[in-house]
Amino acid sequence: MLDHTPDPTGTGVHEALGQSEAFVAFQEQLSRVAKVDRPVLVIGERGTGKELAAQRLHYLSGRWQEPFVALNCSALSPSLIESELFGHEAGAFTGAARQRKGRFEAANNGTLFLDEIGLIPLEVQEKILRVVEYGAFERVGSSAPSRVDVRIVAATNADVPALADEGRFKRDLLDRLSFEVLFLPPLRERAGDALLLANHFAAHMAHELGRNDVPEFTDNAVEALEQYPWPGNVRELKNVIERAVYRSDSSTIDDGDIVFDPFQSPFAPQPATAASDNAPSDGAPSDGGARPCAAANAGPLNMSLEEAVRDLEVRMMKQALARAQFNQRKAADLLGLTYHQFRGLYRKYKDQRQAQ
Repeated sequence: MLDHTPDPTGTGVHEALGQSEAFVAFQEQLSRVAKVDRPVLVIGERGTGKELAAQRLHYLSGRWQEPFVALNCSALSPSLIESELFGHEAGAFTGAARQRKGRFEAANNGTLFLDEIGLIPLEVQEKILRVVEYGAFERVGSSAPSRVDVRIVAATNADVPALADEGRFKRDLLDRLSFEVLFLPPLRERAGDALLLANHFAAHMAHELGRNDVPEFTDNAVEALEQYPWPGNVRELKNVIERAVYRSDSSTIDDGDIVFDPFQSPFAPQPATAASDNAPSDGAPSDGGARPCAAANAGPLNMSLEEAVRDLEVRMMKQALARAQFNQRKAADLLGLTYHQFRGLYRKYKDQRQAQ
């Protein structure tokens, strides 16, 4: 499912793309509330596309021909937010040489998107509440009321009810902004969407680079993308895929081309291998490299040998994958296995999980 709403940025890139059950259910809920002229609160983790959701709300509403104005509240100091939202009169403060309209006036008859709403100071929240309730406010440095007709869509990744309980967010404003609360699903809950988005971003990056071939992902690359938890969600996925396409000299993207952590230094000290861990210290008697595992000394046997071996293999595979940033070739090297040996173990336990 592709978001066909207009693209006000003019980039032509639509990231509201997905076909998973969680994504489709969210889009249906969003489409339903878009037609109701009330404030909406969008809650989602970083990188899930909160502003894209707000844009879609606007363009599916009756205000779609009017302005869509966005403000990231985390990008401004508390002293500047009030002026940015409500404007100011000439001479209202040092540097205010002339009158300036704020975001509310710019969004008149349209939609104002307030990202990171939880960071707005309490005194500014009071003025926003007045706009929501009465459609009126005063510019900074003025006592004359200005009237606007604005629909507010707010977004946050914070626990706003908890902030209200702590006295850091006005409960009355929260009540007024939460006519409907939409929860954006994180990418890890959108089964199959990571690959769909990866293909979309890869094709767009190849076009940007002037390449004619559409990049294709190998089975190993697909598995790496599907295993990764994507803490940065769609924004992180976009960076990872674009980086892999531009670094690759061919139209085939393998798991070795995918770098999840660009800050991982190639000069960092390598972790100790299993062989070095088992090496005896100077002057210590050698037992041929064998060393009793901790589980053997933990007490009475509580599992069979087969179960213990399976548990150890699964734990070591998970640790190796995490340390190798989900690159299976590097994980195999960390375990002292060939790539095919690692793949065999991985398939073995993956098939067992699916059969359960």
